[in-house]
This record gives sequence, C-alpha cells and structure tokens, in this order.
Amino acid sequence: MALKQQLQQKLLQKLSPQQIQLMKLLQIPTASLESRIKEELEENPALELDEPAYNEENSEVAEHAVDRDEENFDEETEDESGSSADDYENVDISEYFHDGDDDVTDYKMQEEKAPEEPESRPLPLRAETGFLDQLNHQLGMLQLDEKELRIAEYVIGSIDEDGYLRRDTESIVDDLAFRQNIITSVNETENIIRKIQQLDPPGIAARNLQECLLIQLSRKIAEAQEETKRKSLLLARKIISEYFEEFSKKHYEKIQRSLNIQEEELKQAIHLISRLNPRPGIHVAAHNKTEHYIVPDFFIVNNGGKPELILNSRNAPELRISESFKEMLRHYEKSGRKDKKQKEAIQFIKQKIDSAKWFIDAIKQRQQTLYKTMEAILQHQYNFFLSGDEADLKPMILKDIAEKTGLDISTVSRVANSKFVQTEFGTYRLKYFFSEAISTDTGEEVSTREVKKILSDLVEQEDKKHPLSDEKLTELLREKGYNIARRTVAKYREQLNIPVARLRKQI
Repeated sequence: MALKQQLQQKLLQKLSPQQIQLMKLLQIPTASLESRIKEELEENPALELDEPAYNEENSEVAEHAVDRDEENFDEETEDESGSSADDYENVDISEYFHDGDDDVTDYKMQEEKAPEEPESRPLPLRAETGFLDQLNHQLGMLQLDEKELRIAEYVIGSIDEDGYLRRDTESIVDDLAFRQNIITSVNETENIIRKIQQLDPPGIAARNLQECLLIQLSRKIAEAQEETKRKSLLLARKIISEYFEEFSKKHYEKIQRSLNIQEEELKQAIHLISRLNPRPGIHVAAHNKTEHYIVPDFFIVNNGGKPELILNSRNAPELRISESFKEMLRHYEKSGRKDKKQKEAIQFIKQKIDSAKWFIDAIKQRQQTLYKTMEAILQHQYNFFLSGDEADLKPMILKDIAEKTGLDISTVSRVANSKFVQTEFGTYRLKYFFSEAISTDTGEEVSTREVKKILSDLVEQEDKKHPLSDEKLTELLREKGYNIARRTVAKYREQLNIPVARLRKQI
C-alpha cells in the first residue's frame, strides 16, 4: 500500500473563555439571569453585590475561603521538594489596582430623561424556558459524560417551541466546534439526539412530524400490555413508517388495499394515530402556563409620542470586586515576608479576582449587546412601535441589524431568538420583527409578514366546502398588487400551518 503525503490548510477559530462566557450569557433570558449571577456569587467569593449588608457577610466568607485555601496549600506543599521559593518571587499585583476600581458596574442602559422602568409583573404568556428547563433536568437520567452532557444541553437549546429539532445534525456539529469548542462527529451527536428522544414528553427532539409520531408509537408499543392494542399500535407504526404520504393525504383506501387489512383494523389504527401529539413542546408549555411567565428583556414606552427603549435590569444586580480580596493583595504588597505558601495563596486570590472581573465584564457586554440590538430594531421598525399596526412592519433581516450595530449575524440571531420586548400593544419575541421583502406591482417593498396576514385572512374567509387552492390564492394576492409566485404562496401557507385546500374541505 502506497503512502501519500498531503498538505492541508484549515482555518480554525478558537474562542477565549471570556467569549464563550459572553455567548452563554446572551442566551440567558432576563428571568434566569438573576439565578445565574447568584450561582457565580456562590462559586466566587471575590465577587459581591453592591449591598453593604451583603458585603460584610461576603467579606467574612472571602477571608474564610482564603484561610481555608492557605491551609490546603500548607498540606499540599509540606512534602514537595522540587520547587523553591525563587519560583514564586515575581508576583506582580500592580495591575489589580486602578483608579475607579471601587465603582460598581452600571447595567441600566437608560438615559436620565427616560421614564422609569415599568413595575415588573408576570405576564400571562407562555414561557419556553420552563419547557427547556424540564428537558435539562431529565438529562441526569441518561448517564452522560461531561462532553456528552454539553452536547446534549446544546441540542436541547436548539429545540423549538413545538418540541422539534429542526436543524440538521451537520450544522449542530459545526456550531459545537465553532461556538463551543467541542469537537464531535455526526454519529456521536446522532446518538445523543436519540437519547434525548427518550425523554418526556414522547416525540421530543424529532426532526419532522413523521419521526415525532414514530417515537410516540414506539413508546406506546413498549408499554402496551393488551395484545389487541399492541397489534393496532404496530399497524399504526407501519402506516406512519411506510405510508406516511398516503396517510397525510388521507388516501385511506389505498393504504387498506396495500396492507390487505379490514376497514375496522384501519379505523382503529387511524384512531390511535389521531390521539398522538404532533406538537409535544406545546403540550408541556400549556400544562405549565400557570406556573411559568415571560419576563420582558426590554420595555418600549411612549414618551410624548416618541417610543423610548428601556433595558430590563431588575434581574441584573450591580456587582463589584470584593474589597476584602483587594485589601489582602495590598497587605501582601506591604508585607516583608513573602514565602512560597503565602505567594501560592495570593495566586489563588488573583485567580478569583480575574474570574470576577471577567464575569462583571461579560454581564456588562451582555447588557450593551442587548441594548444595541434592540435600539437598532426600534429605529428600523419605528412606525410599528408608534402604531402597533402589523402593516407598518418593514422588511428586516438579521444582516440589516448586524450592519447597523457592527455585531456578528450569529450574535444578532442569538438575541432575536431568545429575548422579548414589552410594548403598549403587547409583548413580542424579537424575531417577530424580522421578515423578508417582496415587491408590489408599484415596485414598493413590503414585509412578507404583511403578505402572510392577507393570506391568512383569505383562508379564514373562504367557503370551506370549496376551499381556495394555492393557484387561486396566488391569483387573489396578485389582484391586491402583490407579485408572488405560487410556490411562494405554498411556502407561506405551510409556515402558517395552513393545510392544503383538500385537507381544509369540510362536508
């Protein structure tokens, strides 16, 4: 076998821990930010809230933590013989003291003249975070190692509100490498997806309706105790697996002939299929709608006829570096005795202070990124925020906001997909304001959302005994001045979850 020498050039981008931390914080909704900050406060005694009572208590915790650490260093280094004190002589702490270090971080992102934040109150809207939290809580049952757990968490974060994983596995693998610095394969990721599909509710993380129904039927077959029911479930799975297109089009006679079964057998199988849940995510969210609420990430208020933006900072308390930790560094600098154990303890203190600084900076960058993104959306959709009329929404894509803000498109997407804004007209997810553009017969560009609204109205008003075909809908839209192709009408109809005309027909 001949050996070949080959030269390959690869472009890899490795993200720093701070960048990874920022991206994770961007994904966190305002409702969960406070708990994430509390988690960091518990883990790092060098980080504290700007509250006197808390600071005093935290200072004691910090001192005890360092005392304990020094004791640990004593135990660990007593028997070591290979290191000398000279290895620890140059401990530079000057970089840890700057003018203004005592200032707390300001997250308000609000002009002095802007109105005060509206009082925080729960809104009666479904919050997908509760649904995703439930999935994450179940991961402990899967016995995953640390790498597999991180992959599983990323996959769960990609599941939409209906409970579907609509991203192809290759894209997930690429994102894990680029965004999370996790190198994996399609096969490994597929195995983890199949494990996630074992979680409740049944059908979760399916890539399409067919897979969703098959997952549920397989679960029911495994649980069935009566042989008659098991037989009907097996037939139902065979129909979905091998005759899904015929089932979708309600070509029941063709299925019956192909399978050579009795009409009653077919009816029983179809009845079992009809009781499955085509949107497992919605089921969970609806079940918990009295317990989970959306906390808006932004407020847009009308201030004398001018919409103004306020970032919801209620769950982002002001943070600062513990004064007791900085005092310990000052004490070290003045101390004449600088033995190895003391210097090792100082290295620990510096590490904790660095970590606290990174976290404070990441929180500040998160707030700045959110504000910058929403401010650009506000300016682009200014008329809508004045009127609340969907017809005033202008075409807007991620690239438009990325160019206005100087942010990466993936960053804008991360913000748009997970954040909410409360207005006087209602509360909206940011991605609601994004849509493509089409041209009217006068050459004017309008939002595809406007076209979808008209399409939805046409279907709602149709004669259900003679529903409108895609061709007829295209014709009616063109009569209203919208230059649109039939295949585009079909795409919009599917995005609106409107069945084809034959399935909308009522007797």
